[in-house]
Order: sequence, then C-alpha cells, then structure tokens
Amino acid sequence: MSRPTSARIDLGALRDNFRTIRRQVSAARTWAVIKANGYGHGLIPVARALSEADGLAVSSLEEAVLLREAGIRQPILLLEGLFEGEEVRAAYEVGVELVVHAEEVLVLLESTPLLWPRLWIKIDTGMNRLGFRMDEFPDVYARIRRLSVKAPGLMTHLASADQPHNPEAEAQLASFERITHGHPGPRSLANSAAILQYPQCHSDWVRPGLLLFGVSPIAGRRLESIGLRPVMTFASAIMAVKRVRKGDRVGYGGVFQAPRDGWIGIAAAGYGDGYPYHAPSGTPVMVGGRILPLAGRVSMDMIAVDTGADPVPVGEPVILWGHELPVEEVARHAGTIPYELLCGVAQRVRHEWVDVPEEDANHAETVDHLSL
Repeated sequence: MSRPTSARIDLGALRDNFRTIRRQVSAARTWAVIKANGYGHGLIPVARALSEADGLAVSSLEEAVLLREAGIRQPILLLEGLFEGEEVRAAYEVGVELVVHAEEVLVLLESTPLLWPRLWIKIDTGMNRLGFRMDEFPDVYARIRRLSVKAPGLMTHLASADQPHNPEAEAQLASFERITHGHPGPRSLANSAAILQYPQCHSDWVRPGLLLFGVSPIAGRRLESIGLRPVMTFASAIMAVKRVRKGDRVGYGGVFQAPRDGWIGIAAAGYGDGYPYHAPSGTPVMVGGRILPLAGRVSMDMIAVDTGADPVPVGEPVILWGHELPVEEVARHAGTIPYELLCGVAQRVRHEWVDVPEEDANHAETVDHLSL
C-alpha cells in the first residue's frame, strides 16, 4: 500500500477561480501567473486548465519551453527575462514576450538582430528590486521600441499592495502614471493583492498568481465572499496512536508535554513532505473532520496530534490544509506565508489532479487524472 500523503489539485476550482477573477477585473486582460511549478500545483495541468487565460506568465525560459512542448499555444510572458546571450534566440524561437528589467538584458537583445513581436519594460517605481529607474525610462523606451514590432508593454510591481490605502503603493501608482504618460503601449501593474485592493490599477493587463489557487495574498482576508475556493488539499492519514499519561513528553526534544491522560495520533506527513518544520504545538490539523492541535516538533516523515481523551482510528483521514483548513491559517501559525507552503510540497508526495464542477465539489470523486 502506498503512503497516504497526497496533494489533491482541484482543476475545476482553479478554472472557476480564474473566471471569478476575470469578472472582477472587467475589461482588463489576464496574464495567469503559474511560475514555480504553478505555485506547487503542477505547471502543465494548471496551464491546461487555464486555457481561457489571455496569456501565461512564468519565471524562466525552462518553464516556457515545457509549456510549448506540452502543446500550450497561449502567449507566454517571461517575467525574469534572460540571463545569458545564448538564451536570446531560444526565447525568440519559443515565442515568448520578454520582460526587460535591466541594462544587461537590454544589451543582450540589442546584440542579437531580431525583431520581437512585443517586449515589456519593467519600471522600478519604488520597490528597488527589478526594473529600470524612472529617469532611465525615456531612453530605454526608445531603444526597446526599435527592437519590437508593437509598442512595448509597460509594467511595475507594487511593494505594499497587500495594504489598503498604503501611501507608498499610491505613490508608486502616481509615479508610474507620470513617467509613462505619452508613451504608447499596454500597461500592467496589478498582481493578486492589487487586484483586490487597488482596482484603479487594473489597467490593460492584470497578473493574478496566488489568487488563482484560492489563497489570499492579504493577511486576515478570506476569499469565500468573492467566490474563490482553495485548489490544493494537502492530506494524509493516521498511521499509529499512542496512549500518553499526564506529563509525558512527545517527539524530538520533548517540547510537548501531555496536559492530561489521553491519546496522541501520529500522521504520515512531515517536513520531508513539505509540512513546515517550524509549525509549533497548537497548529491546527484536521483529523476525521475535527480541528485538533499539533503536538510537539514536526519530524521528517510524521507529525503528532493531540486527540484528547479518546483515540482516533488508524487510517483516519488527516487534512493538513485545504478547503476546511485554510493554508493561510497554517502559515500564520508557522510564521511564514502561504506561498512558501504551497510551493514547498515535496516531489515524493503523490499529486492527484481532478476536475470537479463547483456544484459537485463537496462530494465528487476523482474524475480525471492528468500527468504532470
């Protein structure tokens, strides 16, 4: 029998989430951001489920090549641009739209005589990570215009979009508007958080990432009210139960001490599967439909759960995160962000891609397995 730890990916929820986001952004077109292996959900199955997206955005040329080899024909945006000269022609042949964010990337493009359908200029309006300085923009625009058939796309990235009415975010938006005024080309400013918090910057193209997977980019904000639902359910099962006496210590270092006589359930999931090592005692785990507290340190292959005065059966289902236990809540207890947890689910975990219509989401079985 195979180990029970699994990641169930609901492609029906993913598709429904995309359609909900598209309604939210009105006339804007959508780059569906599926970098980092589709935020841990599987690059190719996710891309196929998002066939209605206007385009797909990834980080690396390798991801773009995988998409093309899988038969994906939508426009692809390469968010991190290129790293080496030999990638220029390869990217051109794959047919991607490049984000040009630094002088070094622009020089690589200028040194290879190709006419691109469209290039995108990333402008640093205050995040100080990637992008040309605002005073460099007019010259960069003119140089890139000579390299592409269409007017360049213009984009920036907001540093504090998860905070409503943030002065820095509003200053970035104003700076972008000022510096790009009079320069033709489509605009793209809104990531997942900005889609929710700053609708005035939806502009021509939005770039939802985490939102597609039904997970909130804003601390404390749940998404059910706008119709989004989690795509991943990370699950396992109870593999053993242990009776403990009051005062008994559990796990490495004995950091959990039983507060009463009772039972501990051992679930087959640990940091080797992507469950966060730093999750402390008390982190919620769903066992047989009940929320119970994590007990002690996370091991490589297993966790302990305090089941109280009564044991749970071996084989009882365990939800580590999913629809009934949001990954945001687990991340909050573990002192991290949901992005890290989703992207960190390990390769050894069995992934199951299912396609479930929204009306059947609570009771459907697997109807379609897709290969990664």
